[in-house]
Amino acid sequence: MLAGGRVLVFPGLQRWRRLSLNVMTIKVHSPGVYTVQGVALKVTGVAQVKISTQHPDVLAVACEHFLNKKQEEIHALITATLEGHQRGIMGTMTVEDIYKNRALFNSRVFEVASKDLYALGIHGYLKALGMAQTAQVKRDARIGEAEAKKDSEIQKSLAAETLLAAQYINKTLVAKAKRDFELQKAAYDQEVKSREAEANLAYELQSCKTKQKIQEEKMEIKVTYDSGEEGKNPGGATGDPMHGKTSDVTEKQPAEAAKYKLGFFMLNGVSTSLSNTKSIKMVSSGDSPVGAQKLTQEVINITCCVPDMVKNMTGVDILKTLSVA
Repeated sequence: MLAGGRVLVFPGLQRWRRLSLNVMTIKVHSPGVYTVQGVALKVTGVAQVKISTQHPDVLAVACEHFLNKKQEEIHALITATLEGHQRGIMGTMTVEDIYKNRALFNSRVFEVASKDLYALGIHGYLKALGMAQTAQVKRDARIGEAEAKKDSEIQKSLAAETLLAAQYINKTLVAKAKRDFELQKAAYDQEVKSREAEANLAYELQSCKTKQKIQEEKMEIKVTYDSGEEGKNPGGATGDPMHGKTSDVTEKQPAEAAKYKLGFFMLNGVSTSLSNTKSIKMVSSGDSPVGAQKLTQEVINITCCVPDMVKNMTGVDILKTLSVA
């Protein structure tokens, strides 16, 4: 066993084998490893190892394991050893410890793996464990953050646009409702004013009719009264042959005229009081008349109640007094 240098080999008597002592760079991949928190991680580490030549016994162990193996087989054996220990250490640490304290992670992995590597006659160290994966994660994080920020800005813009559109629609509906209310209110006000105007005109018309009727009654009473006065002239004493036959009628005419005159004064007093009234509201009950017809009937009813009121207040029966007269 010779580490470096030259040696003479006798063919047929001796055999020789070559074992590379160069440094080997091995990538250790650990996909889907769960941390102590149950978070799955994918970590890639880089290890540099070589067969030890410092101690002859260690070199002998390495020759025993690797002398008849190809370089790919040596790489596979070392990779499997490192990957198993790397997965075991990841299961005992948190995501923050692995990411923020990579030196601690490297030392712990190498501390555990170095014993097995030494048993194979190999020594070395872990270099930039997880740096490639960390850089990739950072890159993906920055890309994801940019995408998330872009989506957030888009969503905010869409939300603001939707809110503004909803506000405009709400204002439009409020304005439309206000317009409809004002139009309906104007229509109702116009209808109320029209009804009030009709009622006022009807009242004025009926008032004029009542005054006209009272005036006609007044003229009739005056004519009747004048006829009664003429019945008292001396014509009866001239020997008129019809005087005796018409004496009863002539005597009754003043009394009838007094009745008409009294009725006129009562109607005139009631109608004058009503004519000074600004407005009158009448409520119909059942099939009773309303409007002008009811107003006329009310005036007549009030006038008919006057004799009873006078009798109750003074004890004088006006109708009986007129009948006696």
